[in-house]
Amino acid sequence: MCMKRKYLFYLLLCVLACTACHSSGKSGKEETLYSGEIRIAVDESFKPIMEEELQVYQALTPEAVIHPIYCSEVEAVSLLLKDSVRLAVTHRRLTEEELASFHARKFFPESVRLATSGVALITHRNNPDSVITVEQFRRIMTGRMTQWKELNPQSALGAIQVVFDNPNSGLLHYVMDSICQETALSPSLKAQKTNEEVIDYVASTPASLGVIGANWVGNQADTTRLSFHQKVRVMAVCPTQETGTTHGFKPYQAYLALRKYPFTTDVFLLVNDPKGALPTGLMTFLTGDRGQRILLKSGLVPATQPVRIVNVKDDF
Repeated sequence: MCMKRKYLFYLLLCVLACTACHSSGKSGKEETLYSGEIRIAVDESFKPIMEEELQVYQALTPEAVIHPIYCSEVEAVSLLLKDSVRLAVTHRRLTEEELASFHARKFFPESVRLATSGVALITHRNNPDSVITVEQFRRIMTGRMTQWKELNPQSALGAIQVVFDNPNSGLLHYVMDSICQETALSPSLKAQKTNEEVIDYVASTPASLGVIGANWVGNQADTTRLSFHQKVRVMAVCPTQETGTTHGFKPYQAYLALRKYPFTTDVFLLVNDPKGALPTGLMTFLTGDRGQRILLKSGLVPATQPVRIVNVKDDF
């Protein structure tokens, strides 16, 4: 009888150990709002901001380990749909079709607005053309305007070489859907892999026109966020056909907040976390006071924090 009790005792210990291992997940860390180990998918255009956000978050929450996957927006949403990640950072909300896919599996994800950003247009520092209209940019992207002299008759730069980050990026989808309104894009557009590569390409190619995220063009040394990246020139965009200096707007934080900059976009957190664990904890941090202040400092417009409006006189 004694041996039988010992056997049952050891058997019970084994069952409890197996249960504990299972509940802790593959990492061996029990996942709660503030602990565990997860992967998240981030549109590559938000890489600088998310690196700073995660650095602060993990310093405040040492029991949480976050592995970011920086990829295209298409891949980020795909990973969320496959349940490979439970949080993604993108330029858009989930579509009705994507929501239906989740609902069919009894999941009810959220699309939470995190910040306001924009699509910035950059040129070589020696390019004298500094202002462009929305219609001109639309014509360039659809191949109906191909030469710099069509923007400026005195330009000697030749063909406009448009370059963007990735064929599946949220930036390009925004250009296609909101600016070009689903008109076919020019086949001459060039794609790099990252926003950083676009900046390097434009900095070394006088006839280029780069399309990147607004958070990439800020001057990191300027705490006021009133100057831009020193390697390239940021174009002002006019919402109308007039290209005078009183009509063009650059992606300053205030113009993004007031949505005066024509190519203003939103940033969303897509969260599918039915258990309300670590992905929800990270979302709470990003949308809370500390996370939003980091966004404010980065030059974007946080969804819940006030923005200081500064009157800027800029020579184009």
